[in-house]
Amino acid sequence: MIEILKIGFLRLTLIDVIDILVVSLIIRQLYIWMKGTIAAQIFLGLLFIVLLSFISGLANLKLLNWLSRFVSDVWIIAFIILFQPELRRLLMLVGNNPVFRFIFKPGVTAVIDEIVEAISEMSQKQIGALIVIPRQTGIRSIIETGVPIQAKVTKELLLTIFYPKSPLHDGAVVISGDRIEAAACTLPLSAQSKIGNFLLGTRHRAALGLSEISDAIVVIVSEETGTISIAEAGKLTRGLSPEGLRKKLLAELQAGDKTPKEIFEEVSQGE
Repeated sequence: MIEILKIGFLRLTLIDVIDILVVSLIIRQLYIWMKGTIAAQIFLGLLFIVLLSFISGLANLKLLNWLSRFVSDVWIIAFIILFQPELRRLLMLVGNNPVFRFIFKPGVTAVIDEIVEAISEMSQKQIGALIVIPRQTGIRSIIETGVPIQAKVTKELLLTIFYPKSPLHDGAVVISGDRIEAAACTLPLSAQSKIGNFLLGTRHRAALGLSEISDAIVVIVSEETGTISIAEAGKLTRGLSPEGLRKKLLAELQAGDKTPKEIFEEVSQGE
C-alpha cells in the first residue's frame, strides 16, 4: 500500500485519497441537485453531524460519538419522510442521465404503447403526424433541422406536438429510445409521387424519402383521411389499424438479425 502522509496516528494512502475524492464528488453532486430547495440546507446540517461523528470517532470521544450517531440516524429518517419530492427529483435526474439510460435501456413495449395510443387518437381525429424511429443508421443531420425536445415519450406530449395549432406540428418528430429527440424536423422528399393509384402527399413522400436513405421506421397519419401508414426500406404499408401498427413496430424494434422484409411477411401472415 502506497503511503502518502503520516501524522501521528493518521495515515493517508493512495486508496484513502481516491476514497475521499469519490465521496467528495458524490456529496458535491447531491448538493448541486438539491440546491435551491429546503432539503439542501437540511443536507448541509446532516453533513455537519456526520463530520462531527467522524471526528469524535477519531478522537475516541465516546459520548459525543454516540450522541452524533443518534442524531444522524434520526435526521436521516426525517430527511426521507419530509423531503420525498426532492428525493423523487433526485432519482428522476439519475434515471435521465445518459450513462444510466445506456446501461438500463428502457422497455420497447412501453414506448410503443405510448406511440400507438397517440397515433390511434390522431387517426380518429384526422390529425396529421410524422414520427421517425431511427435504428442503426445515424440521422443526426435530420435531428439538427428540428427543435430539440429531449423529453420522455408520452401520448400527451405527442398529441400536443402534432396539435394543428402547435408551432411544431408541421414536420417530423424523432424518437430515440424512450426520448423525443426533436420535433418539426425536415425530411428529404422521395422522388416518387405516386404508388399505384395512390397520390403521395408531402408527409408520405418525406417518410419514404428518409426510409430510402436510412433504416429508420417512419409512422404517418394522413391529415385528410386519418389513415395510418409505415414507411420502411423505401416501401409504404398503408391502412394499418392501431393494433396492426403495434405488432409491426414490436416486430421491427425487437427483430434481431432478421431482414425487414422477413419481419413484415411474418407479421402479415400472423394477421
